[in-house]
Amino acid sequence: MSKEELFQELAGAVVSCKKDAVLAAVEKAKGELEPSEIIEKGLAAGMNEVGVLFERGKLFLPHVMMAADAMTAGVTALKDLMPEGSSSKAGVIVNGTVEGDVHDIGKSIVSTMLQSAGFEVYDIGRDVPVRNFIEKAKEVNADMIGLSALMTTTLQGQRDVIELLKEEGLRDRVKVMVGGAPATQAWAEKIGADCYAENASEAVAKAKELLA
Repeated sequence: MSKEELFQELAGAVVSCKKDAVLAAVEKAKGELEPSEIIEKGLAAGMNEVGVLFERGKLFLPHVMMAADAMTAGVTALKDLMPEGSSSKAGVIVNGTVEGDVHDIGKSIVSTMLQSAGFEVYDIGRDVPVRNFIEKAKEVNADMIGLSALMTTTLQGQRDVIELLKEEGLRDRVKVMVGGAPATQAWAEKIGADCYAENASEAVAKAKELLA
């Protein structure tokens, strides 16, 4: 099978929402592809497709949860092949979707990809109150907070978290990454975030850059 066909098979397995199909595809791809390729171009591509189908009403929340579950199982199956950066973690990241916003898919993909890249990730879910981001960051001694917002009306929550970090005297210590459909580089600069990531792969690259 060509690389392309393997990527399609991996993505298709995720879209099918079947864990055993994902594990079989991962097993097959192991000898041919790098773990990072399997995750980014195979599993995450499938998960992005699931997100699109969900937005269009072709798939429903239970499917999305099953697909995410299947993808996580696939990533876990690759753990032993992952290059271990001398047991030290790449950094500690608290990731969540801001208050008032119940979108979860993109943020979950980002969390999974960051974990695969060796970061210690605390995914605190969706519709997360501003204060909870700060409390969790303190509790786990986070190096970075990832803030997702999928609606223009909830973007403000990203700014609120940054303001509260300043009030708590933590802003110098904790980096902030923002993302989500309405977020932009200009918005990130306006609210004083450290970076903006357009997708999961970019989130991993930016996190590595900032926390190196």
